Amino acid sequence: MERETFGSKIGAVLAAAGSAVGLGNIWRFPIETGQNGGAAFIIIYIVCIVLLGLPIMISEFLIGRHTHANTAGAYRIVSNGSPWKWVGRLGVFTGWFIMCYYVVVGGWTMHYTFFSATNGFAGVEASGYERVFGEFVSNPWLPAAWTILFVLIIHFVIMRGVKSGIEKSAKILMPALFIITLFLVICSVMLPGASQGISFLLKPDFSKVTSTTVLEAMGQAFYSLSLAMGCLCTYASYFDENTPLGKSAVNVAAIDSAIAIMAGFIIFPSLFNIGMNPNEVEAGAGLTFVSLPNVFQQALGNGSILSVVFSSLFYFLLFMAALTSAISLHEVATAYVTEEFNLSRKKGATLVTGTVLVLSALCALSFGPLSDLKLFDLNLFNLFDTLSGRFLLPIGGMLISIFAGWVLDRQLYKSEISNYGKLRVPYFRVLVFALRYIAPIAVASLFLDQLGVFDFLKK
Repeated sequence: MERETFGSKIGAVLAAAGSAVGLGNIWRFPIETGQNGGAAFIIIYIVCIVLLGLPIMISEFLIGRHTHANTAGAYRIVSNGSPWKWVGRLGVFTGWFIMCYYVVVGGWTMHYTFFSATNGFAGVEASGYERVFGEFVSNPWLPAAWTILFVLIIHFVIMRGVKSGIEKSAKILMPALFIITLFLVICSVMLPGASQGISFLLKPDFSKVTSTTVLEAMGQAFYSLSLAMGCLCTYASYFDENTPLGKSAVNVAAIDSAIAIMAGFIIFPSLFNIGMNPNEVEAGAGLTFVSLPNVFQQALGNGSILSVVFSSLFYFLLFMAALTSAISLHEVATAYVTEEFNLSRKKGATLVTGTVLVLSALCALSFGPLSDLKLFDLNLFNLFDTLSGRFLLPIGGMLISIFAGWVLDRQLYKSEISNYGKLRVPYFRVLVFALRYIAPIAVASLFLDQLGVFDFLKK
């Protein structure tokens, strides 16, 4: 059976960018920027993208494109069946594992889009938004229902295949995501006091830059680009032979970073409009589902048409960001199952969807009926989040960089990046140096930081 490829270069880039652009761009990057020196953090982040993110991304691209196989099959081929083949299998497992809890948050964004559009926040007092979120996630069935709907939307896209499903959805969702982001930015910067928020975001404050700042920037660069999840390798397996890998990686990183920075222009002017200090806000679900609804209602008028439109569009933006990432995670597992076990796409996708539905529904209920079901004092949702972020992703990233820098055939590497001599690659030596020395050390530092080794630096 002939393997599908993306129908156009722009489709390939948008699909890969959709994999990278996710919730972390909106609920983590702005606050990390604000708490770590504003533009100073952005500068360090861009350096980390260049020295850490791009080398690993290009490596995943070339392994996928060279083999035209699922992530597990790709590493088995390029490693000649050596134990390094397990790096690919780890990537597949990591992508599937992350999807099982990530889709729960996707369901939350759908609920909040609907809740905002129906003016559900009208009349909620400043102290009531945490209660609203708590009542929702502890509901005995509602979070699971939204999660199931979110997963079924992904399943519909995956079932349609690479060109008609993944590529077509990326060509619709990514431009729509950018347009909505731009609209929200324009609305936000027009608020009274917005200039303070813009200055806070763009003014470098190097006095706040510490070793912790560098670790945060490395973490944001690594996790934001969907590295070590199998997504980039799988999508690259659908690239044609003329796709410029280096240029495509730069384009993906640029789109991903642009959306993250634009999210800052949405959030900070709104925070300053109501006199809230960004240092009082923590990144993550607390920011997105507790702090920001309060901010939007106060800034735009509680229950006003403007607050309804702005809030609805913001959560729809989050929904699209979560959806594009989740589609790529599903495709990692689907490609593996269909190719390794010789199944049709319909059977493979259905098998993956079935497993995700069961585990994600359990994760969705882990704040309510299943809140007492814990391991290592963590409920199921937090357990999946912790294991993937602290262990699977950094270990996978470290192994990929070591494999690409020290094990993968150097001539194959150069041939793929240059499209077999068609393109100039003056950065090749720098790329190999970054893979051999900078990336492994950087990812190892992230791993140790996740384990709490560097906690003394944060005191």
